[in-house]
Amino acid sequence: MKKMLACLAVTALLTVCVQAQVTDPIEKELGFIPLFNGKNLDGWTNAAQYEVLDDGILHCKPTGGANLYTKDRFANYIFRFDVKMTPNANNGVGIRTELVGDPSFTVGKEIQILDDSGDQYTKLEPYQYHGSIYGVVPAKRGSLKPVGEWNTMEIICDGTRIKVTVNDMVIVDAKVDEITEFMDKREHPGLLKNDGHIAFLGHGTELWFRNLRILPLTHFGQGEKVLEKEKAAR
Repeated sequence: MKKMLACLAVTALLTVCVQAQVTDPIEKELGFIPLFNGKNLDGWTNAAQYEVLDDGILHCKPTGGANLYTKDRFANYIFRFDVKMTPNANNGVGIRTELVGDPSFTVGKEIQILDDSGDQYTKLEPYQYHGSIYGVVPAKRGSLKPVGEWNTMEIICDGTRIKVTVNDMVIVDAKVDEITEFMDKREHPGLLKNDGHIAFLGHGTELWFRNLRILPLTHFGQGEKVLEKEKAAR
């Protein structure tokens, strides 16, 4: 059943993103497909704070705080994208989340996107910085390029394992089912959800995204095997 659902999601994405292509030949060979077609927000929902620019960039406008969700649901996958921030930028990636409810706590998990060098963020808790599983797992710091440059992110959801890599630096690698205490002392009922939507979580600051692509995984443990195969091919 899980394999069939993954195939259905792939088919839907191929329909939505027919105008887009994965440009890296090795990623294409591995089976990565576009998650954003560079033309419009087909395949996404709740797009009030987001727009598509003429150069195919997904722009998060510096107003409001709306979230942008994929219409499709995903369970296990490798999700890659580039992000460019402004000073004090604050956003997030909701993973395995629902369309209604708090993606950071009750109905999903949030991977933080943040300008760690921002003067507004000098006194944050460790679990609030870029790449952290918000409130739960702190990320290693020092992976980000200077503000205004593009950063490459990879988020792997593989069973209960969540792995975050930024600019080739692994900053989070955790099994969420082994977490017994939450760093922020709040409840996180969405932590163990095993499928849901992917979202960009707006917090009223300006960012840009590009090269959104995803590889749905059909079985547990496949993520690391894909990375090994890719490494060997490069």
